[in-house]
Amino acid sequence: MRVRPVTPELLAAEVVDRIDALPRRWARIAVDGAPAAGTGDLADALVEPLRTRGREVVRVRMADYLRPASLRLEHGHHDPDSYYESWYDLRGLTREVLDPLSDSGNGRVLPALWDAEADRSPRLPRVQLPDRAVAIVDGPLLLGAGLPFDFTVHLWLPEAALHRRTPEPDRWTLLAFHRYTGEVAPEHLADYVVKADRPGHPAVVESLD
Repeated sequence: MRVRPVTPELLAAEVVDRIDALPRRWARIAVDGAPAAGTGDLADALVEPLRTRGREVVRVRMADYLRPASLRLEHGHHDPDSYYESWYDLRGLTREVLDPLSDSGNGRVLPALWDAEADRSPRLPRVQLPDRAVAIVDGPLLLGAGLPFDFTVHLWLPEAALHRRTPEPDRWTLLAFHRYTGEVAPEHLADYVVKADRPGHPAVVESLD
């Protein structure tokens, strides 16, 4: 493996450059990785640099695209297979965010579909995005499901780092991420891979060989 250490600021600038070069009317971006990798931090760091380039941004968190508790927790609160297969509403994400930003879409997106704490819809209005707007979606398990993203970033944690940085109450999810690595190999699918095992010291993966 060949990696190139970068600062968090340079990492965000490089990703913004890649996004800004996309030729489509709208851009659909995935920042994928386990929660311990800090996908939300990187996704948030892209917002202002994109806006300074005149591009409107909508932030979408997969935590706001969970399925209802009756479906999500059918096999209990700590079932790794359910977490892997059915916790996140990928169809809802496609319908409410990704398809509206396709070439034939209308640009109207729903930033959040489900309030998991209240276990109901937050009833947010749809947002009409102008041309050149960007939707940045962050969360786990986003790759390998055929979602129509235009650019994908994967924050990669080696297994030891994933175990070390996952809080004890969430360690039951580790089996799901083990499946994800084995079945999907997201580090091979993503357009841009970042080794994220040292907080504050990312490294761009230039080659996995």
